[in-house]
Amino acid sequence: MTADHYAALGLGANASLADIKKAFRQKASFYHPDRNDAPDAAQRFQAVQKAYEVLSDEDTRKAYDDNRRRNLLDDPLQTAREIWQTYSHSIFSP
Repeated sequence: MTADHYAALGLGANASLADIKKAFRQKASFYHPDRNDAPDAAQRFQAVQKAYEVLSDEDTRKAYDDNRRRNLLDDPLQTAREIWQTYSHSIFSP
């Protein structure tokens, strides 16, 4: 399963660069292993860092978005599962 960088930051695909920066700062602060004792904090912190790395660069983000659209067309069932997991995760997690 491919990582959903937008979900890692709690954003939609139409997020602005300012939204991405703000979400990154908030999530990185929350999941930083020095501040968060949760067993998955380090893993989630790394996911947030990777998401910011991809989404904050215009060219990398365009390539990522193009790949997401292509995957939607190539495997709609898997895409639907990923969308549902992202949605349910955002509703049921902090």
